[in-house]
Amino acid sequence: MSESVSLHAVGNNQASVFTPSKNAFSRKMYCSFMKSMMYLCTALTVSLVFFLIAYILIQSVPHFSWQILSTKPSYLTRSIGVLPDILNTIYIIVAALILVLPLGVGAAIYLNEYATSRRLVNAIEYAIETLAGIPSIIYGLVGMLIFCQFLGLQTSLLAGALTLVIMTLPTIIRTTQESLKTVPSGYREGAFGLGAAKFRVIKTVVLPCCVDGIVTGCILAVGRMLGESAALLFTAGFAHALNGFIDGLANSGSTLTVALYVYAKEQGEFEVAFVIAAVLLLMSLVINLLASTLGARLKKKAGKARV
Repeated sequence: MSESVSLHAVGNNQASVFTPSKNAFSRKMYCSFMKSMMYLCTALTVSLVFFLIAYILIQSVPHFSWQILSTKPSYLTRSIGVLPDILNTIYIIVAALILVLPLGVGAAIYLNEYATSRRLVNAIEYAIETLAGIPSIIYGLVGMLIFCQFLGLQTSLLAGALTLVIMTLPTIIRTTQESLKTVPSGYREGAFGLGAAKFRVIKTVVLPCCVDGIVTGCILAVGRMLGESAALLFTAGFAHALNGFIDGLANSGSTLTVALYVYAKEQGEFEVAFVIAAVLLLMSLVINLLASTLGARLKKKAGKARV
């Protein structure tokens, strides 16, 4: 009887010895498998991005010329130029950012720092999420009815910019709000302990700590503005007129994405469409670099000011 008990105890001890090693081996295999899948997904994503960039550059570089980038199209001479489209894209992005940044950042500050009613905050956040999920073609129709017809702006870059403001407002609000939540509460409490008012605390302590989030929101918003075409077809139009900033906002104008659609779908000029696609890639890269550099400088400046 004692021998059977001792053998049973030895068997239990052996099971306790070998079971953890099996569990460790299975965990190791699982981690290796998940890492392999992660590397595979990353490689596929990066390969797809580089393939698209390389394909666009290969198709567009032979057709690049200074004339096509620095002139406007002419039906008399049968020449094609994308300079008005480039300027219209810059105009509409600048106008939209001037309007959407104060609105988006201000709304995020109110929701995170001032709002006390949880029901009101939930209602506003639900509205923001709903706006973020609406298709762009719906924004175009609503923008055409409200800005172009009801407000009398007609088909113009200003109407397109206002439509883009509504489209990108949820992105700015959500990214800024999430960035504000990452600021430690101890920073606010320390500033309040020194006698600073709430607005001054937000201005000098909270906002400099979340510059990265605001810059990220701007980059995402600009990326959507650059790639938007459906909404701008109804609101901004597709004229290729060469105007200044003020005159351009008051008149109809074609952005690069709208011009790409017109040249590729309506006129069959695929060479020009690939050139426009390459210009869009270059503009996106330049805007991202400028936004990142500006955000880093603002954060560095804020850090020196606190010191």
